[in-house]
Order: sequence, then structure tokens, then C-alpha cells
Amino acid sequence: MSEIFPKVIVNFKTYKESFGSSAHNIAKAAEMVSEQSGVLIGIAPGYMEIHPLSKHFSLPVYAQHVDGVTPGAHTGHILAEAVRAAGAFGTLINHSERRLTLADVAGAVDAAKKAHLQTVVCTNNIMTSAAAAAFSPDFVAIEPPELIGTGVSVATADPAIISNSVNAVKDINSRVRVLAGAGISTGECVKKAIELGADGVLLASGVVKAKNPEEVLSDLVSKI
Repeated sequence: MSEIFPKVIVNFKTYKESFGSSAHNIAKAAEMVSEQSGVLIGIAPGYMEIHPLSKHFSLPVYAQHVDGVTPGAHTGHILAEAVRAAGAFGTLINHSERRLTLADVAGAVDAAKKAHLQTVVCTNNIMTSAAAAAFSPDFVAIEPPELIGTGVSVATADPAIISNSVNAVKDINSRVRVLAGAGISTGECVKKAIELGADGVLLASGVVKAKNPEEVLSDLVSKI
């Protein structure tokens, strides 16, 4: 996998602001801020946006999920090779809104690696973070689900889960990077997360639902 590791990944989820021209505007803001700041920003749009955004922007584009299946008779599944062909650089796996069994996480990571996709495995606690690290993904993203979308930053509400997750992940595989997520919305949140040992952040609504995504993104990277 290419040695490209964003400090910020914006998950578009399926908000009404996350597709069509709105998705294009968010990606444009992210690319502009990334170029101005020198901080690499990745985006995780809906599947229908992967191809157009990967063609129009230089940002690394992530799918929001892939299944651990091979090409064949798997109607309704998300094939890693297909999102790669559409222009995806990587994929999220096991987001709290698309939770998988541990066996399915392993299968999805394996499928993504075979398709040459960067892998970001989302976890909800320290134990799961350690388990995810055993699959050697590129990133583990720790996101306490009770804080997602609340505007209450994990770096403030539960800083120990970041530092302890970093330690747990590094004890298993020192090459795995750690992202902090849930409630991240300001540059100060990002600064605290990195001070606690995280390599970057994964966030969503703070950017996607913002009236001015460029302004929010500029603040997010301002203290890195």
C-alpha cells in the first residue's frame, strides 16, 4: 500500500448534504484546505460518489464499507475490487453504524488488502482496538459510539480511551496508526487527540453538515 496517510478523514455518511453537488463542494473545500495547509485530508463519500470525486479531486477517497467476499454470486454485497476500480484509495471497515463480527472484520480487511485498498478499522473500545490491530490494518479508528454525532469530543470526554487504545494497538502491531473519532469538531479537539497519541482523526457531521465546510476544515488542521 502506498505510504499515504491522511491526518483527517471526513466520513460523509448518508446525510442529505453528502451527495451530488453537496459532496462535490465538501471535497473541493477539503482539497483546498489540504493544499493550503499541507495537511492531507481523506474523504469517505457514499458509493455513488466514489468515482466522480476520485476523478475530480486529488484527495484519497475511501469507501464506507466493503464485504469480505470474492467476485461472484454475492448480490447486494460491496466488493473491494469494485470500489477500487471506481477510484477508491481505501475503505472504512466496521463503523459503528455498519458493525461486523470479528470474523467479518478479518474477512473484509483481507479482501481490501488483496484489492490494494488502505484499511481503516473502526472500533468502540480498547479491547476491540487490540483485536483489530491483530489483522494489521493501516489504521484503527477508535470511536466510542455514545459520543458520535453529539459534538462532545472523545478527546475531552474520554481521553483515556485514546491513549489506552494507542498503547493497546502498538503493543500488538507498532506499524498500525490510530485515529480518534466521535465528536471531533475543532482544531483544539484534533490537537488534544494527537497529544494523546493519535495519528489523526476521523469525523463526519462537524464538516458534512457545516454551512461552511472550508472554514471548519481550516480550523481542524490549524493546530496540527
